[in-house]
Amino acid sequence: MFSLTDRVALVTGASRGLGAEIAFGLARAGAQVLLNGRDPANLAPQVARITAAGGRCAPLAFDVGDAHEIEQAFATIEREFGRLDVLVSNVGTRKRGPLDKLTREDLSAMLEVNLTASFDMGKRAAALMARQGGGRIIMVTSIAGPRARAGDAAYIAAKGGLEALTRAFAVELGPRGITVNAIAPGYFATPTNEYLVKDAAVQAYVEQRIPLRRWAAPHEIAGAAVFLASDEASYVNGHVLVVDGGHTATF
Repeated sequence: MFSLTDRVALVTGASRGLGAEIAFGLARAGAQVLLNGRDPANLAPQVARITAAGGRCAPLAFDVGDAHEIEQAFATIEREFGRLDVLVSNVGTRKRGPLDKLTREDLSAMLEVNLTASFDMGKRAAALMARQGGGRIIMVTSIAGPRARAGDAAYIAAKGGLEALTRAFAVELGPRGITVNAIAPGYFATPTNEYLVKDAAVQAYVEQRIPLRRWAAPHEIAGAAVFLASDEASYVNGHVLVVDGGHTATF
């Protein structure tokens, strides 16, 4: 079960954090993984890690915030691999701040990377997948999509939009054999969140509000991606798989 042998998968934001762990998990399941990041040098350690574990992968550096680079990247995929079976749209950016400090430009930048890029790549991936009779598109959203907190309006709006986009794509692409789902991570101890992991007040919140009473380790995201990418999830479509230790189940 959950074999991805001979599948070609693109994971954006794969140089570190959750993207790197998703890429590693897909490769361990047998996929040929294309690792995306803006800087090829930052992808090299992950390429080495996957290769050392016996996986197959290749770097594919491009900026998801640049429409031309996205177009060129998908042309490369079509030319060099002839197919794309799995897209994991993982790249995200975040700028926290109260409403009176966030600008229209801040929101536009957040939407461009967190939402518009996924729309663009999802359309291009679907065009390739439809030719082969199906595929898997996985958006990485956040528990901040359906929830809210002060000081994070732009990110919440972007992730909420991405969750809605997941449903819209699922409905439209389902007849072509393409499933579209999302993963909504909770509190993960990634390098980006290191300063929060060390914050005593945040740690107290985690222990009080999350039933498992701990942060998630980055590798704990991989299984959700492998499942949604596999044949075992063939009838799962338009779903948001929350991976948060039970955080959003509590009140």
